[in-house]
Amino acid sequence: MSTRDVTAAQAPAAGPEHLQVLLVEDDDGDALLVEELLLDAGAPVTALRARTLAETAPLPPGISCVLLDLGLPDARGLDAVRWLHEELPGVAVVVLTGLADEHLGAAAVRAGAQDYLVKGQVDGLLLYRVIRYAVERRSLDETQRQLEAAQIVARENARLERGLLPSPVLTDERITVATRYRPGGGQSLLGGDFYDVVETADGWVHALVGDVCGRGPDEAALGVCLRVAWRTMVLAGRPMQEILSATERVLECERQHDRMFTTAVVLSVAPERTHGRLYLAGHPPPLLLADGQVRELSAPTSLPLGIGPTDRWRNSEVSLGTEWTVLMFTDGLIEGRIGPGTERLNGDGLIRLTQTLLIETPAGGGRQGRDAELIDGLVEQVRVLNGGELDDDLAVLALGYQAAAPQ
Repeated sequence: MSTRDVTAAQAPAAGPEHLQVLLVEDDDGDALLVEELLLDAGAPVTALRARTLAETAPLPPGISCVLLDLGLPDARGLDAVRWLHEELPGVAVVVLTGLADEHLGAAAVRAGAQDYLVKGQVDGLLLYRVIRYAVERRSLDETQRQLEAAQIVARENARLERGLLPSPVLTDERITVATRYRPGGGQSLLGGDFYDVVETADGWVHALVGDVCGRGPDEAALGVCLRVAWRTMVLAGRPMQEILSATERVLECERQHDRMFTTAVVLSVAPERTHGRLYLAGHPPPLLLADGQVRELSAPTSLPLGIGPTDRWRNSEVSLGTEWTVLMFTDGLIEGRIGPGTERLNGDGLIRLTQTLLIETPAGGGRQGRDAELIDGLVEQVRVLNGGELDDDLAVLALGYQAAAPQ
């Protein structure tokens, strides 16, 4: 590969951007003609020469356009265009073709080239303009491609978000739900955190918060599968131990690798609304907010879903009181730092922080409004204590009950 600087000395300093092109041409005479055309036009271009397609790899740094002859020793017709389009997707390609092969130039554009020129029918200024426009057109094409890819990701994220963070299924107007979800690291990517609330025909209200280990589209898709499976089984009226075992079987069938597991907490509230059953599968226990106090609800802890044998789900009867809020969350809420060291907030710190915010949060606006304001304050305070965005995703669900339905 050879290099020749054909930049005109008289080119104005404020002129067009200096370009580097790679001329792939096995004919020395045609290559010299191209270089002289650029030199005579005073084009701000540095031209490098390759005689075969194989010599283009690896591509020299800074190349923004390839001038490609269609009749190379190691590539014929459109094979070279297709190869460059696949191997060098960010580089503009301008095809140089003989008069007899002009139809191949148009076909080359359809194959991925930005433009084509017929040898012997081009002057220096036209050649330079075609090169510059091809580079700009390729840049616009790449920007458009990235925009379309981002739109696809956004639509997929919206679909996954609807699956991970659904609307509750409730008929009891005395039950309130407030939720928040925040991706870790200030990213817009979804993780595997999910929640759901379903009231069944017998009056029981079942609330779920789960956390698939890891983050990304695979974890989010798995979280959607698990939540939908859980809701389906709940609406079918199956016992919770059976529901959790079935959800675990879905996880084992749908996960990408054997190391993926899910922690979960389920609270089933009895129709009287004063007590419930709590299930913990490797998940942080929820907090009960009642009578101005905050305490942790306890239950025997089973292994996470996807680890260990099935049909092992233990539970504990929990007393809730006459009016209450149960705060359920993923571990992203308690694993943030609380200073310059490595100390974490943990469960005890969350209790103290919640107690302080509970006192400061006005009761006006009803329980749902207060709970929404409370969890907003919690998330913000945890973020401040951490010194910035949290590393892990977090999902928070505040399930509340007040004896009189809000007006």
